[in-house]
Amino acid sequence: MNVAPGAGGGPRHRVPAQRRREILRAVRSGSAHVTDLAERFGVSEMTVRRDLRELAQDGKLERVRGGAVSGGAEPPFEETVVERFPAKDRIGAAAAGLVLDGQTVMIDIGTTTLQAAHHLHGRRLTVVTTSLAVYEELVPDRAIELLLPGGVVRRNYRSLVGVVAEDSLRQLRADVLFLGTSAVDERLAVWDSTMVEVPIKRAMIAAAESVVLLADAEKFSRSGVVRICEAGAIDHIVTDDALPDSVRAAIDDAGIGVTIA
Repeated sequence: MNVAPGAGGGPRHRVPAQRRREILRAVRSGSAHVTDLAERFGVSEMTVRRDLRELAQDGKLERVRGGAVSGGAEPPFEETVVERFPAKDRIGAAAAGLVLDGQTVMIDIGTTTLQAAHHLHGRRLTVVTTSLAVYEELVPDRAIELLLPGGVVRRNYRSLVGVVAEDSLRQLRADVLFLGTSAVDERLAVWDSTMVEVPIKRAMIAAAESVVLLADAEKFSRSGVVRICEAGAIDHIVTDDALPDSVRAAIDDAGIGVTIA
């Protein structure tokens, strides 16, 4: 749906050069959907697409279906996968222990969710994922049936995004979702810093009977750019340490189970 100038409550940038600088800054925070940018800057989606096209022609960003991603702001997957690896591995092992044989498991992108996939080897499961890293981890395992929804490849983070992936996920159902995140606030709202991934995450949440959030304790002291979901969408949290007192009330109110790996 196109957003007329001034709609959405965002600031209205009358000078195109200023607006493009602000759009580029927003994209460099991770990435962005056209609709989000239109609402944020109070212009039409057509105007945003034109701005993104010009920024891409200048080599300042990379266009993807439905939005854009920064060519260099996001750390490579190979760097983030080794950060806090022991904690991620413990979380992954504990999350895998929540899955029953014969279930269908959706696995979100991320370096912690990748470790959950690693601990699923040898299980009789169906795995749906938009993570090429998860696919590469599990493809040698003939006990696991793999389903990739398609989409545009984000090479830096080895993921599938865009409307093809989103539409495919809407046709599917899963018993369990392993959800990754950039940050969790004190009300247990889940946030991400990469806008183009958020519609994928939301489609996975809608498709899953049970949503398991995989997040190390440090994520509960960070901030994100776009809210993925509220606490009510989460059924279980797997983390590596005691959670801050500030989130205990939200956990109790939402009836969320917690596993400390």
